[in-house]
Amino acid sequence: MLIKVIDRITDQAVHETMWTMYRDAFEELNHLAVQRHLMTREEFDAVIADPRVDKYLALDDDGTICGVATYTNDLDAVPLIAPQYFERHWPEQYHAHKIWYIGFVAVSPHAQGREAFAQLVEQMYMVASAQNGLVCLDICNHNDEVRRMSRVFRMMVSRLSDNMKFTRIDQQSYWLYEFPSAA
Repeated sequence: MLIKVIDRITDQAVHETMWTMYRDAFEELNHLAVQRHLMTREEFDAVIADPRVDKYLALDDDGTICGVATYTNDLDAVPLIAPQYFERHWPEQYHAHKIWYIGFVAVSPHAQGREAFAQLVEQMYMVASAQNGLVCLDICNHNDEVRRMSRVFRMMVSRLSDNMKFTRIDQQSYWLYEFPSAA
């Protein structure tokens, strides 16, 4: 397996493959999480076109794309996060561009349970760890409770480093007020 890092995708067939893989991986979450986790096609296209965001492609031995991820240390390129939060809490790393954000990691169904996910995460880890950086990602409650994604990330990265701290830095909850009719 090969991990290829590209700042801009110009091949339309590769772009379409990435979109399909991404959509297939995240579409179900729109039914399971309050906050939308699937970018619109226009949002996805903008991210893919943005040279500030690195695109990681996991390629099978035959060159078939089996995983994709996005990764950036330009926090202004990430919609729906507040770069000011990171600047306040980690000013030195923020100003040195040593804070990376994983936008998403998606693996095709035929590659589930294989090394694509681990290889993508490992390659991103190596970039930040080489610079004593920080890596941030968001995990919805469903993916954490059902798929144990925070545990998966922690275990994967701890195998690569014995000098890693893993901390929840924020949490958002949604509340519903219901007014049933009086019977």
